Amino acid sequence: MTLRNGKEFLMIPGPTNVPDEVLRAMHRPAVDIYEGPLLETTDYCLAKLKETFRTNGKTYIYASNGHGAWDAALCNTLRRGDKVLVLESGRFALGWGEAGQINGLNVEVLPGSWEKSVDPKRLEDRLAMDKSHEIRAVLVVQVDTASGVWNDIAALRQAIDAAGHPALFMVDTIASLGCMPFEMDAWGVDVALTGSQKGLMCPPGLSFVAAGPKADEAHKTADLRTNYTDWTFRQGAEHYQKYCGTPPEHLLFGFRKALELLFEEGLEKAWRRHALLGEATRRAIEVWSEGGVVSFNVSEPHARSNSVTVLKIGEGNAAALRDFTKEVCGVTVGGTIGDLSGKGIRIAHMGHVNAVMLLGTLSAVELGFQRLGMPHGKGGAQAAMDYLAQSL
Repeated sequence: MTLRNGKEFLMIPGPTNVPDEVLRAMHRPAVDIYEGPLLETTDYCLAKLKETFRTNGKTYIYASNGHGAWDAALCNTLRRGDKVLVLESGRFALGWGEAGQINGLNVEVLPGSWEKSVDPKRLEDRLAMDKSHEIRAVLVVQVDTASGVWNDIAALRQAIDAAGHPALFMVDTIASLGCMPFEMDAWGVDVALTGSQKGLMCPPGLSFVAAGPKADEAHKTADLRTNYTDWTFRQGAEHYQKYCGTPPEHLLFGFRKALELLFEEGLEKAWRRHALLGEATRRAIEVWSEGGVVSFNVSEPHARSNSVTVLKIGEGNAAALRDFTKEVCGVTVGGTIGDLSGKGIRIAHMGHVNAVMLLGTLSAVELGFQRLGMPHGKGGAQAAMDYLAQSL
């Protein structure tokens, strides 16, 4: 028997739900790329990106996923053979480092854990050892979608400053921008990047880079530039140069509408919504974990993100649970990836998500525990509801 007939919920950590308004904004004829509404749309998006990143620096739009933004950040600021320090807290900072290796960089990993955030003191100690300043850039993700870890970017900046190190500070906000506080200029971030398909509520296909003054200065001597990623070309006078060719028109129309929705809600209010939904999810898991089978992947409570929560599920039941929520209830939750592949589920609460969607998802998961005979503490969904009732 199925209960799935009705509106289905997509609760994976990207691509996330696309609002109907964004879909409608893309459903229009192509327009002239040299004048008119597309130029105004570009200006709007670049300006609003500055507000979203909280920066006065330059912003760039790429027709790519987040991996394209990784390349753009590295190629525009570094030279072949430069050493970069990658801060491990899951899969994706490591992936960024791997992209750097392909581009000819010397990559060092500061080993970390999929269960804990990056330790600022360990970063400070490593940079303090680098007396000759061979490390030219530090790479980290604010939220790793594979592990669910949140990293304290402000504290990591303080660690770099405490070591007196001049390395560029680069931050991947693909799983956090629009979902939780990010203050590029206030926190001293030199390069930040993100993608369209998570907190920014758009289909995959666009990525964005913001560059501060220190990154601009490094760009002058960067020798890894490619024709497509080059910031100098994209600062040219012609509109098409901002995209190194034909702009991705319909994605841009959708992205503009998504930004309008975000700022109509208010950026800080969106952060608060995500904080409430994230904590409600954690309250449910705390109850479920009493059964001894379900547990948080992230062992440090302060390092659990407000955009995605990763659960470990013992006894090989993760696949069966995901099948149940999808096929019986019409709720798709994410599977775990990388080192956690097959060992749990990922519940996303990022982007275009409200209380009904989250509470429905938590209820479907708890129903799955019960139906599949998986030991769990009873009343997790109720605990989430109680928390929200107290917090509103």
